[in-house]
Amino acid sequence: MAVTVDNTDDLTRAPGASVTPDTLPNDLDITDLVVGGGTEAGPRDTVQVQYQGIRVSDSGEFDSSWGRGGQPVEFPLNGVIDGFKLGISGMREGGRRVLVVPPHQGYGDRGVPPVIPANAHLVFVVDLVKVN
Repeated sequence: MAVTVDNTDDLTRAPGASVTPDTLPNDLDITDLVVGGGTEAGPRDTVQVQYQGIRVSDSGEFDSSWGRGGQPVEFPLNGVIDGFKLGISGMREGGRRVLVVPPHQGYGDRGVPPVIPANAHLVFVVDLVKVN
């Protein structure tokens, strides 16, 4: 699978990612575009992130903090899908990371109709703004 990110390193702008599906991973795939230098996120931390979420099936964006005014969102990592929790854990503030999340680490066979179909592979481009 190929993920193209138009803006790889300017964390003040949306990443502009797109997906070309071919071989889909069975487990979480993590690629750092920018390695941050700040505090490292742990699996029980609360984080502030900017993100773009894309369905692999049609390359459609299903959610984006950038599209809602560009303000970071805050959440505890122990309250999100496994792909987000595992994919952000170990990331450092100031980093930008691509997460390819298989269904069993995302929304599984239930999906989030009508936005995310059942058994969907998802791609997230995540900027770690702050670890609280």
